[in-house]
Formats: sequence, structure tokens, C-alpha cells
Amino acid sequence: MSCPYKSNKTERELNRILLQVCCNATGSLILTKSNTAINQSIQYETSKTKTYTINAALHSMLPEDFPWSGRRLGRCAVVGSGGILKNSSCGREIDNADFVIRFNLATVNDSDVGLKTDLITINPSLLQYKNLEKNPDPLVERVSVYGNASLIIPAFAYTICTSPSITTLKVLQPIRPHQPVVFFSPSYLRTLDRFWKGRGLQEVRLSSGFILISTALEMCEHVHVYGFWPFDSDLQEQPIPYHYYDQMRPHPNMHKMPEEFVRLLQLHSQGALTLHLLPCSSPGADPENHYRVA
Repeated sequence: MSCPYKSNKTERELNRILLQVCCNATGSLILTKSNTAINQSIQYETSKTKTYTINAALHSMLPEDFPWSGRRLGRCAVVGSGGILKNSSCGREIDNADFVIRFNLATVNDSDVGLKTDLITINPSLLQYKNLEKNPDPLVERVSVYGNASLIIPAFAYTICTSPSITTLKVLQPIRPHQPVVFFSPSYLRTLDRFWKGRGLQEVRLSSGFILISTALEMCEHVHVYGFWPFDSDLQEQPIPYHYYDQMRPHPNMHKMPEEFVRLLQLHSQGALTLHLLPCSSPGADPENHYRVA
């Protein structure tokens, strides 16, 4: 708790340039009509041999271009699902951000995590609806709480992800045209994976949280990270749930969250982003008075 935080513009710009040169989120984060051709073979993110051919029907449903290109986003809040956000009173602060990123259709509330959402991920495992094309109402109801937020799906991470992802796009586009459904570009995800592995981060696959924090470092002026805490007690050694909205336990084999957290802590200590680990009502939790972490 004795490490004062100070934003460092030089570090922010250095990370932005490195990520732009390496990965170019504004050109390749998602599949668009401008970066994807009809009949183009898309290599799956996690396979060197499996591909998917983009047909004309799918191509016609892709966005024309990257929706946030041509402008630098200001203050971005990247809101993870960690139990450290429970009773944090961070909702108002998160909602004051210019751009808010959330994950896996996480529950929103005005007190702890806020209501504003601009981009939210959907794991294809959450799209296992029966007869979705005939009965889209349950999915429509679930995504409508996020307003006009873009829904981003890793449709080409694994072959099993593709069918439910495309069905979701086909179903939601005519019903909620103001709420875009977009697909991660597997090329961007592979490039970003190589970028971080080249810097010593060793895991099978980056978490969606770490992916979009990296994207935010490239796109945003200031990146504020909430709810990323992979431990079962907080800084006051009080027990907390893994998620702020349920009692599920972490999957032991999917992501190396503590290792990713160390990287976030390093970026915080360098002043490249702000990592929020205290309740927003706590002394010292005002963003103008420097955040402090362990």
C-alpha cells in the first residue's frame, strides 16, 4: 500500500506505439468488409491447419469498417468481473468514463460496476440457446440491457465457436441493428499473443480481459482497469468471491490470471494504466489523488 501511482505520458505513448506497430487494433481487431474479402480463408486463432472461408452472406453482415477508427478514445474503463468489485461503490466512476468495456455479458448495476457499456464480449459458450432463430427473445432480452453496446465474439477461436456466433449475428442484426455484433479477427489475436509471449508472458491463450486491455492501451488516452484481481481475498485480507455477480470458482486450466495480473501491476507501476484495487469510496481512491496498490 506504500507505492504511490503517477501517470506517465511517455510510458503510455510507448505502449501505444509498440501495440500499433505490432498489432494495429484499429485496422484489425475485428473482421470488417474493408479487411476481409469474399471467399477469403480465415485461419482459426488456435489452429495452424483449420480455416473458414468467408462466404458472401457472412461478408454482407460484417461492419463496413472499424467503428472507432479515426479518433483517439479518451478515458476508458475496462471492467473485469473480479469479486473485488463487490461492494466497491465504483459504479459512478466507471460510468463517467468516455468508453466502457465489459466481459461475458456480466451483470451491470449502478452501485458497484455501473451501467454504461460501449463494448462487451460474449463467450460462445453463452450462446447455447435452443432454436435461437425461431425464438430469439431470451438472447434479445439478455443483450438489450447493454443498450447500443457492440457485442464482440471470438467466432474463430475454435471451430466449435463459429456456428453459434454466426447464428447470433444473423438473429440479432435485423432485430437490434443499433447494437452491432462483431467478430474478433483471429489474425489480430495471434499477433497480440506473439507480442506478449515475446515479452515473457507464457500461457496457452490470453484472457479476453488482457486482450482488450491491450486494445485499450492502443486506442485510449487513459486506461483505467477495474475488477482484475485473481485472488480469493482483498487487500484487507477479507474473503471475496471469484466473480462479483456469482459464486462460481475459476477454471483451473484456462488462463494464468495471476501471471497476467503481474503484467498489469507492472504497467500500473510504470504509469501506463491505472489499476483500481480499492473500493472507490475509500480514502485515496479519488483518481485525482493517485491510486495505491500493494
